[in-house]
Amino acid sequence: QGQLVESGGGLVQPGGSLRLSCAASGFTFSMYVMRWFRQAPGKEREWVAAVTSDGGRTIADSVKGRFTISRDNAKYTVYLQMNSLKLEDTAVYYCNAARRTGSTWYDNYWGQGTQVTVSS
Repeated sequence: QGQLVESGGGLVQPGGSLRLSCAASGFTFSMYVMRWFRQAPGKEREWVAAVTSDGGRTIADSVKGRFTISRDNAKYTVYLQMNSLKLEDTAVYYCNAARRTGSTWYDNYWGQGTQVTVSS
């Protein structure tokens, strides 16, 4: 029943910035871990960032210091602020919502993805 819709992708030059948004519906947003993943051409999907229900943030080493994740529970939305973008950041970015008990994930909802292209 959960639904996620990403937006904000596009074409940007190296060093530029983009802010991705993911609007959630159909579940109790504030109680879910929210994550961003990305998949570059020819590569496997990789985890980018996560924010827990209480606002705790974890950022992948590959983007740490450049990307930040945040959530607005009142707006049922999670964001990925991407600064100092590099060519290697080019990928389809996916929003994910899930609950976790130990190592088991539940209600693992995915958005359709939004394309981010970094090019000079």
